Amino acid sequence: MWRSFIKSKIFGRIIVQGRYYVTAFILVISIIVPYNKMKVTLINTTDAGGGAPAACMRLLKALVAKQVDAAMVVQEKKTTEPNVRNVTGKWTGRINFLRERLPFIFFYEKNKSVRFAFSPANAGNNISADSEIADADVLHLHWTNSGFQSINNLKNLFALNKPMVWTLHDMWAFTGGCHYSGGCNHFINQCGDCWMLRNPQPDDLSHAGWLRKTSLFAAKNITVVTCSNWLADMARKSSLLKGCNIITIPNPINTHIFAPGNKAAIRKKRGIGVDSKVILFGAANINDRRKGISYLVSALNKLKNDYNPGASIEVVIFGKNKHFDVSTLPFKVHELNIITSENELAEIYSLADVFISPAIEDNLPNMVMEAMSCATPVVAFNTGGIPDLVDHMKNGYLALHKSSEDLAKGLHQMLFSGDAVNMSIEARNKVLANFTNEIVAKRYIDLYQSITTNA
Repeated sequence: MWRSFIKSKIFGRIIVQGRYYVTAFILVISIIVPYNKMKVTLINTTDAGGGAPAACMRLLKALVAKQVDAAMVVQEKKTTEPNVRNVTGKWTGRINFLRERLPFIFFYEKNKSVRFAFSPANAGNNISADSEIADADVLHLHWTNSGFQSINNLKNLFALNKPMVWTLHDMWAFTGGCHYSGGCNHFINQCGDCWMLRNPQPDDLSHAGWLRKTSLFAAKNITVVTCSNWLADMARKSSLLKGCNIITIPNPINTHIFAPGNKAAIRKKRGIGVDSKVILFGAANINDRRKGISYLVSALNKLKNDYNPGASIEVVIFGKNKHFDVSTLPFKVHELNIITSENELAEIYSLADVFISPAIEDNLPNMVMEAMSCATPVVAFNTGGIPDLVDHMKNGYLALHKSSEDLAKGLHQMLFSGDAVNMSIEARNKVLANFTNEIVAKRYIDLYQSITTNA
């Protein structure tokens, strides 16, 4: 009986199907196991309080969700995330911050507007012997300024000869010290005569910083990642990163948290007119030179005076605000101050008809992505990495750079064009198609595997 069964077609099918399932099982294991075996250590100054920390934390969570053995080391831990560890003492970080910042303030800065726009990176903490660093298969640098990693400390990390990824959140890696150049192109050849400094000279502090970085990128084990195509273009033009492997991978976002909410219900909850047209503006620090608050004021005044909208318009503002008087705006204003909860942020984006970003320089703004993920169209200047997010007249409006008139036109278009529903749908769809945790994590995992295989 057994012999006849073994010779039967049924037994043959079982064997074929069994081989199929075994092959499939082995394939799945071959995909999953390398993720578990590969240890990735992300390095960022802190884990909350700004665009780079938020982006780095989101990537950490996205990687962990994909079963990657990932951790983050920081100078100052602000969250309760278990995969984040503080690798410097509380006072060590603060002392290093002051060691870097005070000489710049007293001897170098042109004025207060550039106080935190330039980082000499001459003070920091050597973390190259830390266990999270030593045990890592891949070191992934992010934003390391404010006294966390000096240029010499970065050289110590590079000298470990581990496969390295450096995600740039601004221009600092390839300039003499500025985070955004403000239109200056000295980084293309060599920095010096810096407009941010009190006494610009060919051999000033920016030139010294540029010289100190010239040997930093001699290592062959580093891949530079930019969050936007604009920053990649700038990096490729720079003298410091010339010849480096530069690729673009955007920041991720949790589209389950940042999702459309019930607009009417949220407005009632916050005392905002259900039938009003609501304009939203936010920034970590709304007084930051780059965030363009003066263009916002001008655009709102032009919206009122030039377009004379008949509908009720209300403005919602959130973020750190020490100096700006919101009563100078021509519409009713709701000021919400600093918002740290992502769920609360999602509600705020959802209550608005349009989010405005008058930033004159930016990489890939988290807030623009967050607003779009919540199905809120965006009006912004056509600058930096913003065109990677906003498609003109499809999910938002890209205004001419530094044109308050065009910003006002964009606001009027988004609020009164009658195409608000389609704009909202397209805004959400753009994020779902390009920036989800799953999509971005996969791209980084592929990168990690490629550089560890070739190491």
